[in-house]
Amino acid sequence: MQGRNFADATRRSMLIAGFGLTLAVGALAPATAQQPSGPPIRIGGTLALTGPLAQTGAIHKIVGDLFVEQLNKKGGLLGRPVEWVLLDDQSKPDVTRTLYERLITVDKVDLIIGPYATASILSAMAVAQRYNKILVHSTFGIPKLATYERQFPGWPLGFEPEKGMPTAALDALNSTGKGPKSIAIVTSKFPSVQFVAAGAREVAKSRGLKEALYLEFEFGTRDFGPIAARVREADADFLFMGAIGLEGNQLLEALEKLNYKPRNHFYVYPTPGPMASSPLGDGALSNTAFENLPPLNASPSAAAFAKGFNEAAAKAGLPYTEPETQAGASWSAWEILTGAVAATKSLDDKVLTEWLKKNGADTIIGHISFNGPNNYGPDLMRIKQVQKGKWVIIWPKDIATPGYSPQAK
Repeated sequence: MQGRNFADATRRSMLIAGFGLTLAVGALAPATAQQPSGPPIRIGGTLALTGPLAQTGAIHKIVGDLFVEQLNKKGGLLGRPVEWVLLDDQSKPDVTRTLYERLITVDKVDLIIGPYATASILSAMAVAQRYNKILVHSTFGIPKLATYERQFPGWPLGFEPEKGMPTAALDALNSTGKGPKSIAIVTSKFPSVQFVAAGAREVAKSRGLKEALYLEFEFGTRDFGPIAARVREADADFLFMGAIGLEGNQLLEALEKLNYKPRNHFYVYPTPGPMASSPLGDGALSNTAFENLPPLNASPSAAAFAKGFNEAAAKAGLPYTEPETQAGASWSAWEILTGAVAATKSLDDKVLTEWLKKNGADTIIGHISFNGPNNYGPDLMRIKQVQKGKWVIIWPKDIATPGYSPQAK
């Protein structure tokens, strides 16, 4: 399968971690950082600060604020301070499109960085393409749609996450000797999770699993009672949910009212804190790019990022202060963009594009290359599971959190 080679990706990630500092930090942190001066380098972007995606948007805002603050303390970029021009896209792709037009044509920012969520990133990408701007983004979930040559993902999903995620989840469960024989697939119609759920359907079929249920529901659904009834009736060995945000918790709560608990369950993009802290989340599986756990936090740069995020998230009042996929991919996007500027000593979009395609980028997630289809490189995603009230990395084996392995029922 294209884009997935866990062993090679893991070794490469660990070698990068051994260097201690990522490109962006290493290039921007001389022994004695000088105070940045001159006109600021303005980096424009939007986030879902209001609307249904605001809870996750808040994570990305904390990351961006923290990164820019630390960047300026280390001398800024090209000796100049960095200013993040951030606008609220209200969780609406059409608003996102309008705001990126404004950032480029009215605010005349030097560079742009992507928003949160696939639909909004696609809107920003269309604007970037119109003006030939480089766009580094962190959470685009449908790589096949990212056809613009100057877009770069900070989230190493590989080119086929619709195959990679369900394959890895099933590999993890099968490694226990209790692999599932039947599957129930339930998904929100939110584009990126619906895309992965459709892929899970094909992967399950190719592996001979019986499809006991395939059910789609509208994004924004609040009454999960009827959905839970269908899941209980299907009674599959494995529940695979195309969930975003709190949808996974909402389904589990509805299932509890029916006195039913799934034996094995996977959620594409859950809200990590509520899933881990709920007793109903025990055994839940998901994918991850970064966790504040060994071995992923082993490098000094990753450890420093995790500590800084913990403190900033606590100060901001977030109920869950541990950095994970959203925070890690967001930090990675900033590293990619600013690292390319530092390495080329240029703000020219063409120069930055050519450098990244040739060199890739060193990030807290590992080395991200852009030499595959649509600038996607190897799949560096891992599988995590809720065990005893906390997320732990359980797959692939050679990058699992020490002392932990997959659990299946």
